[in-house]
Amino acid sequence: MLICPPFGQEAIRTHRFFRVLSDRLARSGAAVLRFDLYGSGDSGGADLDGDFEGWWRDICTAHDELQRHAVGRRVVWLGSRMGATLAAMADRSGLCDPERIILWDPIFDGARYMESLRLAHVEALERSYFMPDRAWRKRLENEAEAYTDEVLGVAISPQLRQQFRSLVPGAVKAPTHRTVMLADPDDHTANKWAQSAIANHAPLRMASFRHSLDWTTDPNAENPVVPGEAVQRLLAEIDE
Repeated sequence: MLICPPFGQEAIRTHRFFRVLSDRLARSGAAVLRFDLYGSGDSGGADLDGDFEGWWRDICTAHDELQRHAVGRRVVWLGSRMGATLAAMADRSGLCDPERIILWDPIFDGARYMESLRLAHVEALERSYFMPDRAWRKRLENEAEAYTDEVLGVAISPQLRQQFRSLVPGAVKAPTHRTVMLADPDDHTANKWAQSAIANHAPLRMASFRHSLDWTTDPNAENPVVPGEAVQRLLAEIDE
């Protein structure tokens, strides 16, 4: 099992979740590899060094490393959020050959994603101070580039910003390997991408998946770090 992580704060926020999921898989006898994208976590490089092509190539490198340690086993990918989008890109590269791919809440509307990160950044600032500065909201509303060079503690290069804003469903081709996409039925962009892929006879299955895991905010009583229903649903998809 190869775990393809989300981007930025979402990867930090879900670190515990994927650790628990990986432990469950390992106890059942699966070989599991988690890794950090270049310029994040324990990988080499700085925040500003990350880009889409380098990241999907990281997935293929991690795939080869997992195969080296688990000779003769089939490799399944689980990508979440931006990691799911990158997994779809890596799948089309012809550089790696997964048995199956699970895409969880993939991102196919990069401009909307950037806007959601900008809003989450301001909300995090407001939660961090006893008296929030009203100027933060005004900048968010009036300046399109405000809070785009650093979002939730992660620096974003101009190149990566442009790649996010250029990300649309048509920019990611239909999968070539057997794939299931788990997404909220209200995620119209992801569902549109999947429907188009299925119409073009791609080996893709869509599945509705609502869960209580919040990708960016701090945990609280209504926002568990490791929601059990999400772990069980992913295990069921993996066991298929």
